[in-house]
Amino acid sequence: MIPNDHPRYRSLAVREHLARCAKAGILSLEGLTAHGRGEAFDYLIGERTTESALAAERIAAALLVGARNPVISVNGNTAALAADGIARLQQVSGAAVEVNLFHRSEERIRKITGLLEEQGVRVLKGDAERLLPLSHDRALCLPGGIGSADVVLVPLEDGDRCTALREMGKTVIAIDLNPLSRTAQSASLTIVDEVTRALPVIARFCSELSPGEAAVLASGFSNRDILRAALQEIQERIAHALD
Repeated sequence: MIPNDHPRYRSLAVREHLARCAKAGILSLEGLTAHGRGEAFDYLIGERTTESALAAERIAAALLVGARNPVISVNGNTAALAADGIARLQQVSGAAVEVNLFHRSEERIRKITGLLEEQGVRVLKGDAERLLPLSHDRALCLPGGIGSADVVLVPLEDGDRCTALREMGKTVIAIDLNPLSRTAQSASLTIVDEVTRALPVIARFCSELSPGEAAVLASGFSNRDILRAALQEIQERIAHALD
């Protein structure tokens, strides 16, 4: 039992929740390691949405609402952490949602789909095909989902799939706490923020942006500049950590 007044209450509660989800088969044991790595980077940005992240989240909303066929790609960690955030973002953006896994099994697909549907998410279903140029199971996706998407939001992504999606001509929005990761470096747009903070902000901007504002934002950004700003924020926080 974690006391409510513990200074790391939320972090510990999330860890316990993810451990339960791993035991239930919703996320893989490797996903627990990935979460811990992300939490370490969250420390570096102060466990808050920074100015660079906020700017990237606004651009992400613009890309989603302006897309012809936007798709949110969901893995076990994202479903376990933010099924409600996915539901809200789908509602305001009109994006489809597809489950895509590295450690893939039909049982895990079914369990993750069930978890998302409990929160009101409409999950794409059907026979996945090996449409991406990858040797592992993240190559499997739905022709009417990720296969035909022009914009793909990939929270907590594998870098090689991000690269493959870019090479297919897709706009890839990544949510990644590590600005130096392969995913962050190869995405069209990287949001250096924690997924449960990022998704509600993107959803809010989807509701607020006018079509004209969205068009300007979607065509006038540099991901290198966004990553550079995120690294600068981390450097400044480290420099002032002992002040």
